[in-house]
Amino acid sequence: MAHATIHMGVTIPRLLRGARRICPAHSTLMVLRHSAFCYCTANGTLKSKRKMDHLERTASNFRQEVISQAKVCGITNESDTVKRLRLAIANKDFTFKAGQWVDFFIPGVSVVGGFSMCSSPGLLEREGILELAVKYTAHPPAHWIHTECTVDSEVALRVGDLHGYQEGKGNEYKMGTVKLYYSAKNTKELLFKKNILGLMNAFPGKIMCRFHVTQQSSQICEELQPHVTEGRISEKDLEKHVSKDTLWYICGPPPMIESISKLLSNIGVPTNCVFFEKWW
Repeated sequence: MAHATIHMGVTIPRLLRGARRICPAHSTLMVLRHSAFCYCTANGTLKSKRKMDHLERTASNFRQEVISQAKVCGITNESDTVKRLRLAIANKDFTFKAGQWVDFFIPGVSVVGGFSMCSSPGLLEREGILELAVKYTAHPPAHWIHTECTVDSEVALRVGDLHGYQEGKGNEYKMGTVKLYYSAKNTKELLFKKNILGLMNAFPGKIMCRFHVTQQSSQICEELQPHVTEGRISEKDLEKHVSKDTLWYICGPPPMIESISKLLSNIGVPTNCVFFEKWW
């Protein structure tokens, strides 16, 4: 599950002005200029000949001023279809908060990626490292990561913030309990399952997870068995958690988001309590 995508922020021409001011490195500017050329019309508005891409979908989102070069310092296969990138961040002023995402600029690739961080802000603060988990698709940034990216490849990153407009309003949030429904084809595709189990053990009753597998063909390991349901997430699974205080966050491919949104509507969840992102 993930945060809502609420549109606000800056356009590409402003992004380029910020890059010129903050990142003098020639390679970074070339990446951004090339990306802007592909996404902007003569009057600076965005358009697409196909489906809206990441920059178009998030064109009005708030973005931080800092753009940083980064070097790939590690690549790990988290599953058959997901790679984890470990990135060394060059700019000491580059920061992020949990729930944010990055614009991902690749030299020679005109399409800009949008990926959520899978590492903590603490890792960046301690070691200057940021990690991304990217599933294989034909989308050019993800395809590049899976087929061309190597250790020492250089990219540029810029943080997007979905909630920047709320800063300074004095809003307070008291954390309650978290229930995660996590669905994948099989248990091999359940990324970070050991981390999730560790959190469940560390915070019993506060963080809970139910793993759903839809095409499991092998025996489920003993550690996971108590937490796994075979089959898709159903209306029955969700309706027991409906209350006036519950917020619902959905992350996944568009058909899954639309399906779960419809289930929530069927059980009476107000639309203003349902949040999701669609980047592709």
